[in-house]
Amino acid sequence: MGSKAINKALRFILIFLFISRMISGGALMSQVKVEQSVFGTLNGKNVRMYTLTNSNGLSAEIIEYGAILKSLKVPDKEGNPIDIVLGYDSLEGYLKDTFYFGATIGRYANRIANGEFRLDGKTYKLAKNDNNINHLHGGNKGFNKRLWNSEVIKKENKSGVKLTYLSKDMEEGYPGNLKTEVIYTLTNDNRLEIAYKATTDKANVVNLTNHSYFNLNGEGSKTDILDHIIKINAKFYTPVNDNLIPTGEILKVVDTPFDFTSPHAIGKNIEKLDPGYDHNYVLDKLQDELALAASVYDPDTHIKMKLYTTQPGVQFYTGNFLDGNMSGKSGMHYNKHSAFCLEPQHFPNTPNIGHFPSAVLRPNDTYNQKIIYEFELK
Repeated sequence: MGSKAINKALRFILIFLFISRMISGGALMSQVKVEQSVFGTLNGKNVRMYTLTNSNGLSAEIIEYGAILKSLKVPDKEGNPIDIVLGYDSLEGYLKDTFYFGATIGRYANRIANGEFRLDGKTYKLAKNDNNINHLHGGNKGFNKRLWNSEVIKKENKSGVKLTYLSKDMEEGYPGNLKTEVIYTLTNDNRLEIAYKATTDKANVVNLTNHSYFNLNGEGSKTDILDHIIKINAKFYTPVNDNLIPTGEILKVVDTPFDFTSPHAIGKNIEKLDPGYDHNYVLDKLQDELALAASVYDPDTHIKMKLYTTQPGVQFYTGNFLDGNMSGKSGMHYNKHSAFCLEPQHFPNTPNIGHFPSAVLRPNDTYNQKIIYEFELK
């Protein structure tokens, strides 16, 4: 073959490879789809829902109300999509919800003792919406009960929705106008990413998280989560008093029921605790480092979920207060231990415990935190 023929053949091969790559890349980009629909109406305004679907059949539904993760469908070992988060089929369900299903939590996730904290010499009074004793998950009308603004975002090989909300000065007792942004993005490598951003014009405390309840066997299954295998990358935890407020101690998990440094069933030691797990774990990571915090595996569906976060702690909760009185999306009633939560966070009551990692946000600083849920079949 002559040199011209060889050069022509090489050019043909290079053009073929280039076009193939472009087609493949374009397909990947287009396969993370975003669809909009109306989930309900609130005060005469449509509440939109966004459905994100990747090329592997994994999908997520996000609604503007509460910036809530309504649904997360993951293919099981047979390829059947299973909705693994608890929730409701209607907006009315979320309006009445008291369990924070799938919700964005703010301004401060978890508890603040006695509904107050001091900052820069001033005491701020908050709602005592937890048994009339403590402040919980942002107050009587936290971020989970607010209607957020939304817009679609598209990036290479992933798409999502950005939700924004302005929490005004002294809303629920917190100082400062807090501009908050939550971005959900779904990728083609089976990651649901949640990025949080906030800025303020006055010093305040901020602690945002997602409060999804997971059952890797499906939210409509009759199976509890006690056989799920969990590993938490934390050698320490923060013990609590009878009102679930940290004592201020940071204790080792070794030789206690709180030790999940090696994977084992959630139910292995749960009977040693009454009514179950609802504790903050101190993650084995650097401050603000994005790292693997926990992994959970269901032996039945073979679904494995990995949790990554930049936050210093994670609240492990085993659905202790689910009482079977509410009916979920599938029509099944949610009973005790029918789901677990892994809520990345700053530690509970941090504003009142000086040696915990600070949750103070000041003007000219930006709050940036991230949560990633990654899925695979094992």
